[in-house]
Amino acid sequence: MANLWAEKVHKHLLELAIETPGVSLKDRPLNRQRHIAENIREALLSLGLDLDNDSLKKTPVRVARMFVQEVFYGLDYNEFPEISDFQNHYEYDEVIAHRCQVKSMCEHHLVPFYGTCQIGYIPKTRVLGLSKMNRIVDFFARRPQVQERLTEQISATLQLILDTDDVAVVIKATHHCIMLRGVKDETSETVTSKITGRFRSKPELRSEFFALSRNS
Repeated sequence: MANLWAEKVHKHLLELAIETPGVSLKDRPLNRQRHIAENIREALLSLGLDLDNDSLKKTPVRVARMFVQEVFYGLDYNEFPEISDFQNHYEYDEVIAHRCQVKSMCEHHLVPFYGTCQIGYIPKTRVLGLSKMNRIVDFFARRPQVQERLTEQISATLQLILDTDDVAVVIKATHHCIMLRGVKDETSETVTSKITGRFRSKPELRSEFFALSRNS
């Protein structure tokens, strides 16, 4: 595996018992897309759909391609982002705050949830390229997920890569499993957070992070 961080992150999440169930470093079977398409086809036939129809005949292949290459690419650690981190030459030691998009799929019903992820950290010797935070968030979001685990995975990964306990992660998301089924509440939002290090022990730093988050 070319990406050295992938193995370290996967092992770290396993040790913390927050890795997505079933995810491993093993290469995925080459025929998985075909296998998924066959099963999607059977599911659609069971619903009574006519898969000889021009509009539907390629749907199983489209869904399989979407699952493997797009919405669930985060199941494959070969796709873990290349990390650009830099020596903190300026000895910057203030809060760095960044907002990322979250686009994921609920693992209970395989419908979308989406929103924003606010990240804050206090650098020690290393700082992270801003786009890499977006890529880390997107990698873990592109799995069948629950928001609570997603929050933990992002926080633990950033702590490991940046070698700091001073990390804050807050996700606010809208879940279609709540909007489209069950209670059918179209106004519901879910907020999860993981606040560690000095963000937890020093209220003034926590307040600074939330103030920066509101303005970002």
